[in-house]
Amino acid sequence: MHDATAAKYASMIRLESIAPGPVPEAAEAFHLVDTTMMYAPKSGGVKRYLTAKRAWLARRRPDIRHTLVVPGARTQSEADGLVTVAATRLPFGNGYRMPASLTKWETVLRVLEPDVIEAGDVFVPGHAALYAGDALGVPVVGFCHTDAAALAALHFGEWAEAPTFNFWAQAYQRFDHVVAPSKHSAQRLADAGVHRVSILHLGVDTQVFNPARGDRERLLRKLGLPSHTRLLVFAGRPAREKNLDAMVAAVEKLGDPYRLLLVGAGRDTYYSPRAIGLDFERDPARLAAILASCDAALHANDNEIFGLFVLEAMAAGLPVIGPDRGGVGELIDLSVGQPANGVDPASLAAAIEALFARDVPEIARAARRRAETRHGWDTTFEALTRLYRQLIDNRTRPPLALTA
Repeated sequence: MHDATAAKYASMIRLESIAPGPVPEAAEAFHLVDTTMMYAPKSGGVKRYLTAKRAWLARRRPDIRHTLVVPGARTQSEADGLVTVAATRLPFGNGYRMPASLTKWETVLRVLEPDVIEAGDVFVPGHAALYAGDALGVPVVGFCHTDAAALAALHFGEWAEAPTFNFWAQAYQRFDHVVAPSKHSAQRLADAGVHRVSILHLGVDTQVFNPARGDRERLLRKLGLPSHTRLLVFAGRPAREKNLDAMVAAVEKLGDPYRLLLVGAGRDTYYSPRAIGLDFERDPARLAAILASCDAALHANDNEIFGLFVLEAMAAGLPVIGPDRGGVGELIDLSVGQPANGVDPASLAAAIEALFARDVPEIARAARRRAETRHGWDTTFEALTRLYRQLIDNRTRPPLALTA
């Protein structure tokens, strides 16, 4: 790295706002840098995970300095330790930007001088994290948020799965440790020859996502729906892998009184008279209020790595209908929802009918209890900070496994 290049980026990203806070007595301070390209104005689960992590660290571990490096219109530091690296905006990409310069990204990471790096993808930011980690002699954690091979097969055809899987495998094999949010994703990593893997579920803020925020009658009036409506909801990007068409077709197959609310699918997007599309909701509290005002949640991605929306719906007091495999299949069972045998319209419709033939209020209460008792963010982030500390202290040996 040329000194002039390093000085250029150092001048762009040096800000007092990213200095560490006060260190508690006997704390072991370190600097954590998170980096990913999956961060945009209308991002989904990865951004929610990073936002929750930043809030938790500020509240519970002020001794840990945290910097987030993501794509932006220009390379600069913003408030509270957010650093953007210039990247081109993707056409029709919902605000996402595609980093092109590995050298630029690596240089920014090196200038920040982290003690540990976590990469949320295996594209330019992930590879830059690996190169920066090697150069600085610091550990690099890979968090497996997506199954790139499954997405490639879905979007480009079966021919794309094998080469993408090989690229994905080779990248994750280089990390000091990999965190998988489900057994499903951990098995995919094991199949790829990645062995330093821990399973750690994501969490949910049960104070924000809470049944008490719901006002069902008000939401039905706003949507122009009768009070006897059985309102299903999905919140997420209108991406192909979300199988929105199958969810809509399932509700059409059922007919009255079922309706489907799609939050994030776009206010002006038309699917069916039985489906209502709302724009992306940035405010977690407003999203929580929408969820808590519905009758059940519906999810139709059987290749989902985890499914953060499922946890948010459960915390809001909703039973969840979703596939019986993948990351979603690990989160739901008959006590908190209704597993579906497939994600085709007929299978989803059958699961929806089966749920509403049961004691829905009791299942809703069980869903809320499970979110409260098993899926708080404290468990996730306490385990992660232990992992970071182990890696920093023991750079040359595999760390201890996390507790799933």
